[in-house]
Amino acid sequence: MQVEEELAAIALRLSELEKEKVALLSRRNELQRAAQSPTSMQLTPNQKAELFRGLFRGRQDVYAVRWESSSNGRSGYAVACANEWVQGICQKPRIKCGECPHKKFKPLDFSAVYDHLSGKHVAGLYPLLPDSSCYLLAVDFDKEDWRADVRALAQACRDECVPYLVEISRSGAGAHLWVFFSDAVPAWSARALGFKLLDKAMERHPGLSFDSYDRLFPNQDTMPDGGFGNLIALPLQHEARSRGC
Repeated sequence: MQVEEELAAIALRLSELEKEKVALLSRRNELQRAAQSPTSMQLTPNQKAELFRGLFRGRQDVYAVRWESSSNGRSGYAVACANEWVQGICQKPRIKCGECPHKKFKPLDFSAVYDHLSGKHVAGLYPLLPDSSCYLLAVDFDKEDWRADVRALAQACRDECVPYLVEISRSGAGAHLWVFFSDAVPAWSARALGFKLLDKAMERHPGLSFDSYDRLFPNQDTMPDGGFGNLIALPLQHEARSRGC
């Protein structure tokens, strides 16, 4: 009888230890995840916005805002201007914003970025600086096979020791792969890096067509006359984040 009681006690203790082990492993995983992403736990919303500004750098004197027509569903981006549609001042669409004598472009300051992240508007960044340099490179993918193509390019980045981030596009039907530079570099040089990485990805994955590749940002080597270069939608906008983009 004593042996049976001892065996039962051992079985009970083993069961308790197994439950304790599961709980400890779960807690360890939580702590490991927290250690790997301290930013989300330690930074305030303002600090996160400043961190965002430090990564996604482009022109600071001008940015674009997304618009959408409630009548026909059309959408696009327009330069953010303090005089937009002001009667007697704004002359859109007869005159281009860049040529308007009354233009008063809004800067891409902390408030503009914070409003983007909090969902008040969708901001577009002009990555090409006036001197034809840039702080970042973005590779744009869309169409059906974008996931495989992005994975291949990400592998090429790792092979070449190029740090990168991948963001699902606002539409959810594509992605941007971002590369950031600590200092401004000539746009042609950044674009050359992008083409090199794409070539490496194609060499490593000859079975992929890369039809989903659309273009690079900056889209130009030099600043076009009378313009700002192509814009790219800033990531992590509140509405897009809520949809997993």
